Amino acid sequence: MNSFLRGSMNYVWCTTSVLGKGSTGAVFQGVNKHNGEPVAVKTFNQLSHMRPQDVQMREFEVLRKVNHNNIVKLLDIEDDQEGRGKVIVMELCTGGSLFNILDDPENTYGLPQKEFLLVLEHLSAGMKHLRDNNLVHRDLKPGNIMKYISEDGQTVYKLTDFGAARELGENQQFASLYGTEEYLHPDMYERAVLRKSINRSFTANVDLWSIGVTLYHVATGNLPFRPYGGRKNKETMYHITTKKAPGVISGTQTSENGPIEWSKHLPAHCQLKEGLKQLVTPLMAGLLEESQGRMWSFDKFFVEVQNILNKTVLHIFYVNRATSIEVYLEPEQTLVHLREHILAQTDVPQASQLLLLENELFATKVDANTSARGYPPTEANNPVMLFNIENYNVILPTEWDLPKFPTFPNGISVENDASLAKVACSVGHECKRRVESMSLLDTLMNKSVHQFSGFLAGFLVKLLKRTRHLEDIEGLISELAKMFEVAASNHETYQKFGANIHTSYEKQKTDFQRVSEPIQQLYGRFVKEESLVREWNSGYRALRTPNKNRDSEKAKSLVNRLRDSWQHMLRDRATRSLTYNDEQFHVLEKVKIAETGKRLKTLLNDGVRQAVEQEAECLADWYKKAQTIFLQTQFLMKDVGAYVDALYDLREQLKQHREDLKEEISTDGEVSKTIAGKSMPSTTSTATTTIPIVGDVDGSDKGLTARQNQYKVMCFMNMYNQIKEVKKMLQQNSDILAATQGLLPDSGDRAAAT
Repeated sequence: MNSFLRGSMNYVWCTTSVLGKGSTGAVFQGVNKHNGEPVAVKTFNQLSHMRPQDVQMREFEVLRKVNHNNIVKLLDIEDDQEGRGKVIVMELCTGGSLFNILDDPENTYGLPQKEFLLVLEHLSAGMKHLRDNNLVHRDLKPGNIMKYISEDGQTVYKLTDFGAARELGENQQFASLYGTEEYLHPDMYERAVLRKSINRSFTANVDLWSIGVTLYHVATGNLPFRPYGGRKNKETMYHITTKKAPGVISGTQTSENGPIEWSKHLPAHCQLKEGLKQLVTPLMAGLLEESQGRMWSFDKFFVEVQNILNKTVLHIFYVNRATSIEVYLEPEQTLVHLREHILAQTDVPQASQLLLLENELFATKVDANTSARGYPPTEANNPVMLFNIENYNVILPTEWDLPKFPTFPNGISVENDASLAKVACSVGHECKRRVESMSLLDTLMNKSVHQFSGFLAGFLVKLLKRTRHLEDIEGLISELAKMFEVAASNHETYQKFGANIHTSYEKQKTDFQRVSEPIQQLYGRFVKEESLVREWNSGYRALRTPNKNRDSEKAKSLVNRLRDSWQHMLRDRATRSLTYNDEQFHVLEKVKIAETGKRLKTLLNDGVRQAVEQEAECLADWYKKAQTIFLQTQFLMKDVGAYVDALYDLREQLKQHREDLKEEISTDGEVSKTIAGKSMPSTTSTATTTIPIVGDVDGSDKGLTARQNQYKVMCFMNMYNQIKEVKKMLQQNSDILAATQGLLPDSGDRAAAT
């Protein structure tokens, strides 16, 4: 009786627990005999033992040489107890291979962006360790990248299978052929697959082509170069890879002898955000170069990957297009660069970009010169809100056409039915992603309302505070004007000046009242009463939104039903021969898949999408009103700024006339001695200062004149104190102005307000 158990000195494994198979051997799951720790055990077949001894030993030597977190760890090399040669014992990667992950229906259209970036980072780090040790892998592909899940739940991708690896210096070449044909560099493909007898050697850079194909596969779920008929059409495959133009990253033939569809862009179904696509596409183009002259070097590849990973990512929700975008900034870039990136992705002019975070202008949270590395953190569900202040519309983004759910033919074909069930799961997962995406839109649209409302409320609070401060300044200006008239009582010219200033002040005061009253009204409506928020909440309560209906949870449940049916089909395919009862259950599973698919499409198209479209219409109506109020507050802000300028002008006029009048009075006899000998006080108190009596006390005209002039001097001194107080209050108001001006969306508006 054959036993499925095999072992070595310290490990045991079961030959039915297959983790993977290759041309030279297989990998099984095993355990350590002493502590029960699960491991992966690689055994070798007869074909492997037919290789030269130095080739057989090469994999052992490479594994002993490498030691890196992104390379599968070697635990032991031991002898099979049944004399079948040596076995390699490695750490067990429970997440499976990247190929199996991509083969799952959930990832038919590529990995999510977060997972793609992990693969990019870890693949690059593992390859750098190999190159630092002058090693070339020669069989890079998703099947040789394993997913390891650590005890704390973190994912680490690791390179494995070094059967084709060997030492190779920077400028050394090799002539032996290894690898998997879809991932082979065209020069190697020509010799290894087309069997053409050409005298050509290769460098370590052929690994770069394999990396490019792998990254495209991970990002899209498809291989970049696909002839009609796949592997059977080898000549066309070679033609696609060698005849493509520079910058082209994919070529597909969809019919026999049909044209090649070239593309320099990632497909629409790719889950990467546009900001990341703009960085990754040239990376892939550099790797997928057949010409040795144009192909990137490893050093350039490592540098460019680090540039991508080191960028500061800012999550932004563009409200007018109901679209989430990501901006990738160099760590030293500033606000002006952020606005340029936003313009490139949204076409919103910089002057029209209103950026809000936590109810405040983003520009108030970061200085204009603050580098991106110092920006506050953002997330997809807590982004910076982008409003176009020149556009009132809210339009949902267009989506690529949803694939159709497959239709099962009559009869039973376990092979075909399992394939169609897998397609149904793929479409179901795409429906689920769209439901989740629209649920996030629901959340963000609701958040955008409260952010804009909070921003407007904060603006009005500062504006009202400023107007009240200006009212205090008005009182001081009025007192100054009256004092000036008293001080200029014997000077007709200066009396007219004082009267003109007083008249001008009264006019400005009347004009300012026409500004301050609307500000108080707006404050009452939108700060105290919160009418904008209440209006939105009233309309939002009437909507049947995805989050209220828990549509994401419904979609998840339906997709799980599809996956259960798919697993049933896989078991039937493995059985091959079905009993009558099994056939009946098989048919029921097909019906279940068809009905579940219909429910998913109905949920998406008739439920979620319609609800979000209605919400977008409500948001557009609300934003028109909110934007009108925002523009009104901007105009009021400019009017207040003009009034500040007028107060500054009045203060300067009073100051100049005071100096002129003081000079004339100071030439008048003994009064001149008083003024000349009395420095202007430094105190800002507005209280009347006691002046010592100057001149005779015998009641003569000379004494009377002196006392009159003393009173004028007292007025001057009070004026001096009052002017200083006005200056101080105007400075305080300028501080308020600066804070309020910061609420304006761009420098042009701020300049206009001052």
